[in-house]
Amino acid sequence: MSDIILTAYDGAFLGPIAKILGWIMNVIYVFMSDVLGIGNISLTIIIFTIIIYMCLFPVTYKQQKYSKLTQKMQPELQKVQKKYQGKKDQVSIQAMQDETQVIYEKYGVSPAGSCVFMLINLPILLALYRVFYNVPAYLGSVRAQFASLVDGIMSVPNYQKIMGDLAEKIHLTTVRVDFTVKDEGILSNYIVDTLYAMNSSGWDLLKEKFSGLSELIVSTQENMSQINRFLTLNISDTPFSIMKSGFANGAYLIAILALLIPFTSYLTQVLSMKLMPQATGSSENDAMASQMKTMNRIMPLFSLFFCFSVPVGLGVYWIISALVRSIQQFCLNKHFEKINLDDIIKENQEKAKKKRKKMGIPEHQINSAAKLNARKLNGQSMTSQEKEQMLEKAAESRSNAKPGSMAEKANLVKKFNEKNTK
Repeated sequence: MSDIILTAYDGAFLGPIAKILGWIMNVIYVFMSDVLGIGNISLTIIIFTIIIYMCLFPVTYKQQKYSKLTQKMQPELQKVQKKYQGKKDQVSIQAMQDETQVIYEKYGVSPAGSCVFMLINLPILLALYRVFYNVPAYLGSVRAQFASLVDGIMSVPNYQKIMGDLAEKIHLTTVRVDFTVKDEGILSNYIVDTLYAMNSSGWDLLKEKFSGLSELIVSTQENMSQINRFLTLNISDTPFSIMKSGFANGAYLIAILALLIPFTSYLTQVLSMKLMPQATGSSENDAMASQMKTMNRIMPLFSLFFCFSVPVGLGVYWIISALVRSIQQFCLNKHFEKINLDDIIKENQEKAKKKRKKMGIPEHQINSAAKLNARKLNGQSMTSQEKEQMLEKAAESRSNAKPGSMAEKANLVKKFNEKNTK
């Protein structure tokens, strides 16, 4: 059996996020079903995916701006690296770090910027995976479709053993259930998980095992078939099982449609990767650029093979999400071709100045520190006049420190130390 549990995920971090996303998806499903008269999970997934990526667009925009600015500042970073290449002394290392930090501030880029964007996107995408993998656990409206059948199954003597044997016989590799538990609430969840994950052969076997519920089973199967339908495919089936059944029964068109799901997922992933900004490979960046190219080749292939063994619904999500990302990326590429990055850089420089001012660090102090580092690097010592000037400027900076600034805190520490050494 797989380690994937299809009941609602109860993780401390992803669990609440998945429940919120599931609630939003349920609202969309109810609106489409009650107002538009279209109760279809695949269409709900498509609309939901578009809405989620629209909400994430501000984060995507900032990520792309970060990427463009990073590419633009690479020549300056490489110049600094070349300047201090081979110098391992403490002064050189510190000087290189200082100059690198100045470049980052100039462009308004944080060294950890890409990690921040990933930390925002990743939990949402992982939570979405949980929701799409077990829709009934998060969409009460879909789960309600199974209520009568679940009650009927649980009223049959020895139903736990029957359901356990059924799940084992039809090889539900995407669900882990344990029908030996005593809690009826958990057993109810397991029955819903099993019913939702079953393909057509599983429903046929269910009719054999619970012959007294044949009419209820048929009506539930037909209802779920309409709800789960995507281009004649059942989104709870895997493409592999649909292809196997289709070729065996002569339903070649359905088998071909199932085959198109993994390949369409692969092609849309490739398109999305192609439109993404590519890492520039030169000197120190060659290894990173090579790794990115390798990842861009592997991820679409992973999607291609994985889509054969997961429900069609998850494949639909991957296809739609890749298409939405491609459209967003195309628009962003056109946008960044038109804007002047130099204007953004100037704006970031002003923000950096305001930030330093707020911290109580005047510009002249930074310039003096830069000159001092340069003198140290060249092996030159300060004259007594220069030392006097620096001391005077430092004293002036401390006396003019703003309340709450770092300079004011430094003054408090200095006064405390002076008081305790008297």
